[in-house]
Amino acid sequence: MPWLTMLLALPLVGALVVAAIPGARAGAARWTALGFSLANLVLALLMLTQFDTGDGGYQLTEQHAWIEPLGISYALGVDGIGLTLILMTAVLVPIVIVASWHDADDARWRVSTFFALMLALEGLVIGVFAATDVFLFYVLFEAVLIPAYFLIGGFGGARRSYAAVKFLMYSLAGGLLMLASVIGLWALSNSQGDPSFLLSDLTGLDIGVTEGRWLFLGFFLAFAVKAPMVPLHSWLPDAASSATPGTSVLLVSVLDKLGTFGMIRFCLELFPEASEWASPVVVTLAVVSVVYGALLAIGQDDMMRLIAFTSVSHFGFIVLGIFALTTQSASGSTFYMFNHGIATAGLFLVAGFLIKRRGSARISDFGGVQKVAPVAAGFLLIVGLASLSLPGLSTFVGEFMVLAGTFTRYGAAAVIATIGIVLAALYILLMYQRTMTGPLRDDNRSVTDLVPREIVALAPVVVLLIGFGFFPQPILDAVNPAVEQTLEHVGVTDPEPAATSVPNAEGSSE
Repeated sequence: MPWLTMLLALPLVGALVVAAIPGARAGAARWTALGFSLANLVLALLMLTQFDTGDGGYQLTEQHAWIEPLGISYALGVDGIGLTLILMTAVLVPIVIVASWHDADDARWRVSTFFALMLALEGLVIGVFAATDVFLFYVLFEAVLIPAYFLIGGFGGARRSYAAVKFLMYSLAGGLLMLASVIGLWALSNSQGDPSFLLSDLTGLDIGVTEGRWLFLGFFLAFAVKAPMVPLHSWLPDAASSATPGTSVLLVSVLDKLGTFGMIRFCLELFPEASEWASPVVVTLAVVSVVYGALLAIGQDDMMRLIAFTSVSHFGFIVLGIFALTTQSASGSTFYMFNHGIATAGLFLVAGFLIKRRGSARISDFGGVQKVAPVAAGFLLIVGLASLSLPGLSTFVGEFMVLAGTFTRYGAAAVIATIGIVLAALYILLMYQRTMTGPLRDDNRSVTDLVPREIVALAPVVVLLIGFGFFPQPILDAVNPAVEQTLEHVGVTDPEPAATSVPNAEGSSE
């Protein structure tokens, strides 16, 4: 059974069906979109039963000739890393649809268009996570920009047009750099035999040191924009604060993972020498992202921009773990991607619910809200604690693995990055204190608590954060073999632990 094609195609078919629903039937559009997203989640869970977690290679593979003269194929396959991110996407989209039930009611465009774009984005993102042909990956990687652009520009707030164009310009600039490297890979492949874009063929190319480093930079810069890393991050706060909360979830929790996933899949696998060569610089930029993003988050008064800057910091941790080039840090980064997606989705959604009720995103306009909305305050506390990686919640596991693995190779970087954990406690707890605690302001008395639909949307987030916080092994079992195989291809091994001499009973050292 072509599991991956079905996972890719079902949301795209759903997008066409929902888009065809007349604007007057908004309820039918909502329920149809939810039905397709839940069907895709069930399909993803069924696919999981066919996956062998002990195998680090690509599974559930499909390959068909597409443009034969150029060596382009429709080729799909997943390892444990891609599988984890596909499952994360399949889980988050139904949550976002339920949470965004009425977010497009007052928009200029039809409600059916809003939910059709969400389904289209889901299908294209799954295709990116599954593509094993570099040209197919590039096409889908760029195609994802289309629904994302219209979700921001068509349904966002007052600055939606500016934010949408800025997002598109940054992404297209990175995409052009990647296209140059894709063409370079094809030229090398053509010069050494039959042209091919298959990842399995390109990993065996004889790429010179200089050529490999230039091609690596084209891919890496495109992924650094999407990740986003400092100094290529400035599009994210504008997009997140201008889009609807559900769109912000899809941007930060799903779409941005294409960047960090691409670093593992293409930078490490296609350019192992260049990845090892660039790792000290990338690790430095990652640490800067961790600290700089956290400091900017502390200074924000806009709740959505604060959450966006926390993600700049968190993506710094993810990139740090990838380019520390140890199995523990890379496994932690993949687990961190999953957990960040879930926790940040919860933060954006709770913040969105509160902003809609209060009519303002300014933290200073809140105060004492837990007295009138205790359920919302409880959810905000849980997802906030997950964002600061409280032990017992799943984000702690990934962050600890990243720092522990990084410390064995880049000790100073790990120590400095740990500052990000302290700063995370500041920006989360200060936000909670200023919005939820203290005396209730008179203009906040009209704020109401969450309704059952909103609780249903947030409940799976809390369950996943707590469940994988105490039992992360199912995801790690799938991820670890793929990480080990990738780093083996790069040609790096984990540093040996330093031996410590211990005096024996006679006073000599052992």
